[in-house]
Amino acid sequence: MAAPKSTEASQQQYQLLSANYQSPTNEPFKHVQKLPAPATTKTTDRTAYLAALRKATAEMQEIINKELTSRMEEDKAREAASNGISKLNSAKVDEAKEEVNYGEEVAEEED
Repeated sequence: MAAPKSTEASQQQYQLLSANYQSPTNEPFKHVQKLPAPATTKTTDRTAYLAALRKATAEMQEIINKELTSRMEEDKAREAASNGISKLNSAKVDEAKEEVNYGEEVAEEED
């Protein structure tokens, strides 16, 4: 998060919440959201700022998840194309099962 900056017109202080993504194989993306800084150090002003920050963080996480999911799909398609596998064959993967087990090592089940 950047230090508070002022705008020329209103002298309103704000802070930036930003995320940057770069990859050698995917298109980069950037998300920046401007948040008004608390006008005073009063509890009500700080509470309002924290509420806005919480909301902005949740929105940013949603955007990042969509962007990264899109890039994962691009990676899968690129890998399938390089291995000579058609999109129809790669669709046989149980997407729901992959989503449940995402990021976890899963032992193969025996039939």
